[in-house]
Amino acid sequence: ALRHNKLSNRVHVAHDGEEALDFLFCRGVFSGREASHRPRLILLDLKLPKVDGLEVLRQVKSDARTKAIPVVILTSSKEERDLVQGYQSGVNSYIQKPVDFDQFRETVKQLGLYWLLVNEPPPSLGAFLAASRSQA
Repeated sequence: ALRHNKLSNRVHVAHDGEEALDFLFCRGVFSGREASHRPRLILLDLKLPKVDGLEVLRQVKSDARTKAIPVVILTSSKEERDLVQGYQSGVNSYIQKPVDFDQFRETVKQLGLYWLLVNEPPPSLGAFLAASRSQA
């Protein structure tokens, strides 16, 4: 949906929580990835194999290199506990996935418009984002 609406040049999809963490922290198969090329936005599902989404969120928000990256939980979970734990762990937004694909696409489009175009990142992330935009 982000590519479809031309809101992002690069989208990386992690197939499980471990892969997401390896990508973000340049570990394992991503050890050669340039650490300064951080994502501008993380869309995170809670129900990930290997390492669940809440643990990914906790690690992202507890590390100085990644804590300023906006994280949006986009999940099918209707559990109030998940919502509360997400915000306690530092999520920037929590959205329940629409079941209908067209509504899902529109939701992701709106997320991209806000987080990638409207939202003003903190100065520590701003320099990185400016560099990312110039390389795109």
